[in-house]
Amino acid sequence: MKPGSPTLNGLDGAVTRADFFAPSLGKRLAYIAVFAYLVYAAATLGLSLDRIEKGVGYGVRFLAGFFPPNFTETDIIPGLLESLQIAFLASLFGTALAIPVAVLAARNLMPPWVSWLARLLIIFCRSFHPVIIAIIAVKAVGFGALAGIIALTFASVGFVGKLLSEAIEEISLKQIEAVRATGASFMNVIAFGVVPQVINRFIGFVAYETDSNLRNSTMVGVVGAGGIGGTLFSAFQRFDYNFVAGIILCIIGLVMIGEVLQIYVKRVFR
Repeated sequence: MKPGSPTLNGLDGAVTRADFFAPSLGKRLAYIAVFAYLVYAAATLGLSLDRIEKGVGYGVRFLAGFFPPNFTETDIIPGLLESLQIAFLASLFGTALAIPVAVLAARNLMPPWVSWLARLLIIFCRSFHPVIIAIIAVKAVGFGALAGIIALTFASVGFVGKLLSEAIEEISLKQIEAVRATGASFMNVIAFGVVPQVINRFIGFVAYETDSNLRNSTMVGVVGAGGIGGTLFSAFQRFDYNFVAGIILCIIGLVMIGEVLQIYVKRVFR
């Protein structure tokens, strides 16, 4: 290669791996600082080898109580069905709300002040864990599935809205300009210029969010937002660890079924 000719990274002098990992005073000080902070954190949190050793022993005895799993209780099936209902309804409502928010957040379709307001809404929805929203919803509407639906719908708007808005911003503007040249309205531009370019990715987003809601629906129930999580929490309070093991295995099976269905849906609409 001739001197001054462009390299793979577009610069005259390529940075090699040796240069990147070359030791320097700044890097060494950073490593020392990170190590010192880890030692400080471990000491502050009370971590010690004696505590870890005792914890392993307690953990073994605790896990031994899980066997054999108990599947004979009548609360498992209703709890799983309620978790399914919460997950699917939250995905439906969340996706319906996320679509207009994503369109408003797309900077290639909207003026800056509109897209930034929509993005602030997406950021707000993504700022809180579903369990936090579930606690607030339980306080607002009481115990039950409605609180779980509200919490997971809130999370779905943030997730689907963010990914869909980014997908819209990555589309080709030539197709949109061609539709606009026909004198089409804004809704026709969305229907014929935007939707065909993002529909496959949108289906993937919704499938993943539904699978995520299926997992989270078992978690929000711990704080009283419906689903199998409430049954799991009650079993823990009764020290009925055989029943706990049965519930956990059923949850794992339910999530695995959701994962398989997600893969199938993506394959069908690919």
